[in-house]
Amino acid sequence: MTRVFADLDNSVGGGRIRSTVVHYLHTSVAPLLHGTYGEDVGRRLFGATAEMMKLAGWAAYDLEEHGLAQRYLIQSLRMARAAGDAALGAEILGAMSHQATYVGRPGDAVDLARAAQIAARSTGSATLEAGCLLVEAHGHAARTDRRLFGSTLAAAERAFDREDSNLPGWLTYLDSAYMSAKSAQCFRDLGDHKRAAELALQSLNMSDGYQRGKTFNLCLLASSMAGDDPHEAVRVGEQALELAGGVESKRTGAYLRDVRARLSQHDTLPDVAEFRKRVMASV
Repeated sequence: MTRVFADLDNSVGGGRIRSTVVHYLHTSVAPLLHGTYGEDVGRRLFGATAEMMKLAGWAAYDLEEHGLAQRYLIQSLRMARAAGDAALGAEILGAMSHQATYVGRPGDAVDLARAAQIAARSTGSATLEAGCLLVEAHGHAARTDRRLFGSTLAAAERAFDREDSNLPGWLTYLDSAYMSAKSAQCFRDLGDHKRAAELALQSLNMSDGYQRGKTFNLCLLASSMAGDDPHEAVRVGEQALELAGGVESKRTGAYLRDVRARLSQHDTLPDVAEFRKRVMASV
């Protein structure tokens, strides 16, 4: 069920699935936790519950209900620890770091990412370690710490390039397109819009089914191009706006508004002015 809900989350956004996930947790999962089972079954049950609770937290984050998201993620982390699942614990800490950067707490993001790395290294998954390093790099970029950003991103890329024979099934999203997207965010935050645009373009080579992610990445590309090529930024932004119509995600709206704001310096151009009006009316 978590896999089914996760696929829906990626395609239609957290707003469409959060209430259903929470209802399933309360009606179908909670009674199982209060049942009778041995240690092995208990560990697997707590691990499966942690995965679903992480998804509930991620959906709340997507709706910008940040306090609620934090509560779900903290509870999810407790479940993962009860299950003895260090890999899932690292992934949850990475999600918490991701959220911390989004809400403007990059120092917390770095601390959470470093805690995630400790757990990730104990699992032997190079891909998981790369993801944890990547969210630390984003925290450094948000603080405009170019030195630590550069060294941490390089470490993330080295980890990603290592062969990984211990890849958890829930980590398949962390591919080269994801690495490009997160790196592009960092370079954009640091003001290197040319490099950000190059990476954002690469990030569009993503797997099918990630409609929300593709919308994010189109917004990322448009925002990176807004200063130097406003006409192309509008063209890409129009694609993002069209995809956003099928996604219920407040983060999507926030990214579209960011594109709109970055284009404000070119508001005298007719296509820019029209696009900015459409964004305002839509989100």
